[in-house]
Amino acid sequence: MKYVDGYVIPIPKKNLKTYAKMAGMGAKFWMDNGALDYKECVAEDLTPQWGMPFSKLLKLKPGETVIFSYIVFKSRAHRDRVNKKVMKEMEKMGEMDMPFDLKRMVYGGFQVLVEA
Repeated sequence: MKYVDGYVIPIPKKNLKTYAKMAGMGAKFWMDNGALDYKECVAEDLTPQWGMPFSKLLKLKPGETVIFSYIVFKSRAHRDRVNKKVMKEMEKMGEMDMPFDLKRMVYGGFQVLVEA
């Protein structure tokens, strides 16, 4: 059964270009270290017909949008091994200025329940 790390990030629209560059490096790190899939998605429709919109949940400020991203692994153990390798690589790069507020990022690990 597969395992997914998921992220939801409120981000200023003016920082999307910087984020895309950083996410491209992230994609390389995770895929080179064994992740099965890596996606970074920017909000296109935040006015759903049902449920709570991300904009309300994340208390988006004017000029902000949402990044929804996920990384797929074989299992949680596989995720833990891959993430350990990725973190070592990132440590070599040193501290980076983030184009978003880390305190507002939402993150979690998920076991896949249904796959089609």
